Amino acid sequence: MSIPSADVAARVRWNADGLVCAVVQQYDTREVLMVAWMSDEALARTLETREATYWSRSRQELWIKGATSGHTQAVHEVRLDCDGDTVLVLVDQQGAACHTGDRTCFDADVLLAAAD
Repeated sequence: MSIPSADVAARVRWNADGLVCAVVQQYDTREVLMVAWMSDEALARTLETREATYWSRSRQELWIKGATSGHTQAVHEVRLDCDGDTVLVLVDQQGAACHTGDRTCFDADVLLAAAD
């Protein structure tokens, strides 16, 4: 697998570990599902296959979301933010996005709720 096209790779601001932050949202509701990291190869695979592919910092390897759990992410769109240091991955999430089994990684610990 190759790195993203030279044009895309040049626009991404990879961190010191060669990774870029990926914010993952449900494509139709814009619900924030999770945050993960992508290497150049993970981004290239995601763009090529439309299967959400990330870099596991703990295991030091690529992983396709849902490959073992069945909780897949079909990629609809990938956007690069204005600074080039974060990608937004719009997906159709099947099953839980969070490793805890929750739909989203952001529903367990609310620090400030909307005022009524």
